[in-house]
Amino acid sequence: MTIIQMSENLANKIAAGEVVERPASVVKELVENSIDANSTWIRIDIVEAGLQQIKIRDNGDGMSEEDSTKAFLRHATSKIRNETDLFHVKTLGFRGEALASIASVSRLTIKTSQGDAASTFLSLEGGKLLEKKKSDARKGTEITVEDLFFNTPARLKYMKSLHTELGHITDLLNRLALSHPEIRFEATHNGKGLFRTAGTGDVLQVISQIYGMNIAKKMLRIKHETLDFSIEGYIAKPEVTRASRAYVSTIINGRYIRSAALNQAVIRAYHTLLPIGRSPIVVLSIKMDPILVDVNVHPTKLEVRFSKDRELFTAIEETIKQKFREITLIPEMERKVKPKEHSIQHVINFDKPIVDKESESRGWQSKEQEITFNPTVQEIRDPETLSSENVEKYTTSEKEAEQSSSPIPEIKELQQEVDEVQPGEEAKQRVPTMYPIGQLQGTYILAQNENGLYMIDQHAAQERIKYEFFKGKLGKPINESQELLIPMTFEFSKPETIFIEQHKESFEKVGLFFEAFGNQTYVIRSHPNWFPKGFEEEIIREMVEQIMNEEKLNIESIREEAAILMSCKRSIKANHYLKQEEMFRLLEDLRTTTDPFTCPHGRPIIVHFSTYELEKMFKRVM
Repeated sequence: MTIIQMSENLANKIAAGEVVERPASVVKELVENSIDANSTWIRIDIVEAGLQQIKIRDNGDGMSEEDSTKAFLRHATSKIRNETDLFHVKTLGFRGEALASIASVSRLTIKTSQGDAASTFLSLEGGKLLEKKKSDARKGTEITVEDLFFNTPARLKYMKSLHTELGHITDLLNRLALSHPEIRFEATHNGKGLFRTAGTGDVLQVISQIYGMNIAKKMLRIKHETLDFSIEGYIAKPEVTRASRAYVSTIINGRYIRSAALNQAVIRAYHTLLPIGRSPIVVLSIKMDPILVDVNVHPTKLEVRFSKDRELFTAIEETIKQKFREITLIPEMERKVKPKEHSIQHVINFDKPIVDKESESRGWQSKEQEITFNPTVQEIRDPETLSSENVEKYTTSEKEAEQSSSPIPEIKELQQEVDEVQPGEEAKQRVPTMYPIGQLQGTYILAQNENGLYMIDQHAAQERIKYEFFKGKLGKPINESQELLIPMTFEFSKPETIFIEQHKESFEKVGLFFEAFGNQTYVIRSHPNWFPKGFEEEIIREMVEQIMNEEKLNIESIREEAAILMSCKRSIKANHYLKQEEMFRLLEDLRTTTDPFTCPHGRPIIVHFSTYELEKMFKRVM
């Protein structure tokens, strides 16, 4: 075999395969360059999902004639001078591959000026310079990329549908706008408005533009600082969920990143507040010393490595948990308010909703904002009228009307019981006293107070009460074993027996002893004394499954699952009728729990119908 050196053209095309994966990759690299150039306005014009044309214009610093020519050389960068700089990266682009790679697989033109002289115009095709001349002066840069992958037809073959490619671009622009709310972004597709932000620096304003005003109203602001990290952003109330974790946006020093471990810290913070299989909408902006994060891990710069990851994940988890401890999380039943005509913004909306699995798994658009072809009108409030201040004021008129409503008559018998029940002050503040007035279908308790009507899922409520009771009992038990009068016999599959044999020592450390008894059969003569009676078999099998999946035992999570299992099986079911005093006692016990708003599986316990909403339903107020 003879070794040869690849030509520069071939090497550029191979490098382009790493950097330019699809049209969205081009948009990402060029917009990031505009951000690094201190732009305050960036316009993105897309034709045919970027395969025909991508044009990026900005009002940034621009480049000199000499620099604009050098920029298309491989590994040309203005951001890295030596190895030390790699560990102090403060810009989005730094690898010096993007422009050369993009130019090698497209027809590209660039017009750039620093504002004090005529601009430089360059034309390239397949990476080769065709023309260089002077042009009209306008500070900033304009890059047009046409016929992407024209000289690599095999790459075009693997492109997805226009819907999917446009979805990737839209998702990217959402992340960039959330990362840089101080920049005004404008985007069009085939000449129609696609995306626009005001560039005021208000993240909540960007959230309202992406997800809508109703979602923005249900976002909670968080902020926390440690010696190493500054964490701030917005988290959705647990009642707002999505099927994909793609709605968790994480920004490190202005750079959007993907981190499964960081996402897991967010999910843990919502523990038992989310239904199974659902994820929250979260926007986290984290600032830290660049030396604590390595961004030179992947060509696309989406993945990073932290040097103090455990401390960061703990800080995120505790910050979110603390926010939930401070507020009431009872969902309000609201009527949808149609936006006023003067604040309507026309944005692109196409005929057929996207249903391909790839787009859905990324979750780049919520079902409320599905994108399809053939422009129609989608009503979204003008982003320039939205901010964190007026989002908070959005329901002020409703609250004032509610406060003016007369309270319900006092219920003396139940009030006497309230005086006897003395839950913690924190619980009293988070959940108001509710007076039961009856049951619906033997499943939901109907209750009232001066704030309106409440519906309470009685099974979910008792699940929460019992879960916290059992979790307390199983939380820190004495590490002792309990001998069984009648040994338990288990039959396992061959893969399970292999893992049991490999991890026998781990089981024995927690007080569980497997004794081989024939082919694939084990006898258990003792088990940890914290095992709840009646649930021994489920817990032992769960421990075996955990060893197989994670190759380690997490006793805390096993106890957690045991508490959830016990609380579910020992709670009142649907179609079970309760006496008035039983309903009241259940509601008061619920008020004393740590998280009285969801069951251990994340389903809501209480739904609130405000007095004002009820009066609107019956046209008592207009």
